[in-house]
Amino acid sequence: MLCASCRLLAARACDHAARPAQSPGPRAPLQWRELHFPGYPELPSCDSLAGRLVRQSVPPGRRATRRRGKMPPATGGGLAESKLRPRRGRCGPQAARAACRDVAAEAVARSPKRPARGSRRFEAAGWWALLALVTLLSFATRFHRLDEPPHICWDETHFGKMGSYYINHTFFFDVHPPLGKMLIGLAGYLSGYDGTFLFQKPGDKYEHHSYIGMRGFCAFLGSWLVPFAYLTVLDLSKSLSAALLTAALLTFDTGCLTLSQYILLDPILMFFIMAAMLSMVKYNSCADRPFSAPWWFWLSLTGVSLAGALGVKFVGLFIILQVGLNTIADLWYLFGDLSLSLVTVGKHLTARVLCLIVLPLALYTATFAVHFMVLSKSGPGDGFFSSAFQARLSGNNLHNASIPEHLAYGSVITVKNLRMAIGYLHSHRHLYPEGIGARQQQVTTYLHKDYNNLWIIKKHNTNSDPLDPSFPVEFVRHGDIIRLEHKECPVKKIWRWEQKETSRNLHSHYHEAPLTRKHYQVTGYGINGTGDSNDFWRIEVVNRKFGNRIKVLRSRIRFIHLVTGCVLGSSGKVLPKWGWEQLEVTCTPYLKETLNSIWNVEDHINPKLPNISLDVLQPSFPEMLLESHMVMIRGNSGLKPKDNEFTSKPWHWPINYQGLRFSGVNDTDFRVYLLGNPVVWWLNLLSITLYLLSGSIIAVAMQRGARLPAEVAELSQVLLRGGGQVLLGWTLHYFPFFLMGRVLYFHHYFPAMLFSSMLTGILWDTLLRLCAWGLASWPLARGIHVAGILSLLLGTAYSFYLFHPLAYGMVGPLAQDPQSPMAGLRWLDSWDF
Repeated sequence: MLCASCRLLAARACDHAARPAQSPGPRAPLQWRELHFPGYPELPSCDSLAGRLVRQSVPPGRRATRRRGKMPPATGGGLAESKLRPRRGRCGPQAARAACRDVAAEAVARSPKRPARGSRRFEAAGWWALLALVTLLSFATRFHRLDEPPHICWDETHFGKMGSYYINHTFFFDVHPPLGKMLIGLAGYLSGYDGTFLFQKPGDKYEHHSYIGMRGFCAFLGSWLVPFAYLTVLDLSKSLSAALLTAALLTFDTGCLTLSQYILLDPILMFFIMAAMLSMVKYNSCADRPFSAPWWFWLSLTGVSLAGALGVKFVGLFIILQVGLNTIADLWYLFGDLSLSLVTVGKHLTARVLCLIVLPLALYTATFAVHFMVLSKSGPGDGFFSSAFQARLSGNNLHNASIPEHLAYGSVITVKNLRMAIGYLHSHRHLYPEGIGARQQQVTTYLHKDYNNLWIIKKHNTNSDPLDPSFPVEFVRHGDIIRLEHKECPVKKIWRWEQKETSRNLHSHYHEAPLTRKHYQVTGYGINGTGDSNDFWRIEVVNRKFGNRIKVLRSRIRFIHLVTGCVLGSSGKVLPKWGWEQLEVTCTPYLKETLNSIWNVEDHINPKLPNISLDVLQPSFPEMLLESHMVMIRGNSGLKPKDNEFTSKPWHWPINYQGLRFSGVNDTDFRVYLLGNPVVWWLNLLSITLYLLSGSIIAVAMQRGARLPAEVAELSQVLLRGGGQVLLGWTLHYFPFFLMGRVLYFHHYFPAMLFSSMLTGILWDTLLRLCAWGLASWPLARGIHVAGILSLLLGTAYSFYLFHPLAYGMVGPLAQDPQSPMAGLRWLDSWDF
């Protein structure tokens, strides 16, 4: 017979052995020394193994407390809580050993067995098989019918052309950083494309030119989005079903499929964004092994991916922000861990600075170094950059050029504004329309090299020709009163060239400027150089004394109107169609020195003056890097929609309100229409709403101290932590577009769509598991989760079967026609396919 203390101890040991110690995960076989009964006092009466079991189960801290004569507070459901006091037992050693054998046997019987080695191998093989299946299906959908249509589609006309520029080493300007276009050009070069196709407009046939290599490269990177998302969700949720659902959503989305099949920057950008997200999640999972080889690998790969994302588009800043917030939270947690020394925390900080700041910046800067090295020839982008920048481009009129150093009367010059992406002072034979100030000749700024940028500098009070050999050379000096006479370009007539000169003077008056209020209009006025006093300007060199000569390229000058006292400048605003969408020139009454009102002389032609070499003016690499970013930022903010082009607003995107025509308009054309799979997109939208609701309820309950069952608590943590991470990614990649003033398109939402799809996978897997747990008493409860996931997978696949012609191409009647096979699929009137 056992004493009451031993019987109670045996019962408690069996009950505690059946419960998990910390987490509801898989239990290891019972180890006696691991048992712990909170608050239970030592039993001095039992000199048996049962008594030693209890002594070994008490943590050292509590043993120390008892030795000091203090009893820790009772917690949990131990004997202290039940108010039972053990008495001195009467059972001998044999009875105690028998009790322990019974307790051990029952505990081992109730604990699950470890999986066999063969079972673990089978699970690993299944894991790899699923990943291979997901990857294979992604590649198959992206490469299917990749060669169709065999003509330019949508923005292939831009990025294919830019790839050609890299192959031909021709300098160009684009509002995005260069990495994506460089990779497209490299892919074309390696696949046999020679860079001779013009990429003039959508619809032009590729004919014999090799374009599959560039499309194939974009499809290759776009195919990796699915396995990357699969692995990310698998790591965040530890659930294969959540990862499979995410992979299905992205595989069967017609929008992601369409973007991945053409020569565009979007698949390259999304590849680096998802690579950065996966790498960040992976190095977070290695937090228990800091400074190990896998930890360093994933941390470094995160930095490389961040550099790649930013090097393709400035949208990469959003994933940089997400990784930065994650890193700050991680370091804050480490700083609060008192078991770590400050030296260790400093090592963590240094590692993140090196891998997440220094390494990305070095790689990003290196892409620009390659960009400048490869694009060494003059091209269509010269005019966006400063004169000194252009001097390094072979073929530019400033490259290895020799021009007169000082400005003289009679010289033919071009005048360039010093603000980035403003261009040259320009005029043409068109007049301002009725109601826009005085109906005189337009004066604008123009970003490209053009004969209409030429001006002749003359004295204000004479019409004599300063280039007459009988007149001595007279230099223009700081403070001189001058007149700028426009010299227009040659006009081709029949088979010969005729020189047509407007011969109108640069002029201003008190009429208001076309776009900028309180600024004065600038026009071309007069005939053959004869005008009035409103044509007179005082030329001033910034920070120089009166009487100093004006140096070409290096002197920063301003033009002060003699009558009104205003300063010649450019507002940077784009004129309407009547102004050929060039930039507005005004005369501002505000005399503060700004780059808008500061100019320099670039081209300088005067046969009476000796020339000097311009090699000394070439800028350094940091100067070129800074200037490139200033030009890109200004060009991005000034983007305007093209003719007959569909733009959209950010609120349109999550609801899949309107798509984009990639190819074709008529029923005889091969039509491709960029539109997300509506089942996928509307499920994502519903998931975001449900997540905000369920996540808020769970967070409030946990904050209020609600005791959740172990399995529910674990699933809640997955939902809050894993789901919260991808919800943050969706927020950062979506809401900043509401603050942008530039033109926006539907395809800008797709990086955010990747995160919403991952959230959908995590949310529905968690909700279905919670439903199965809540209905555990129902016989078919275990099938709820499996049935729900299968339903979502099959529904997504069937919707792809219905809408796949949008991505792979349609020929025949439009969807508005009842005879069209797509007629029943036009669920919204705004869908124009």
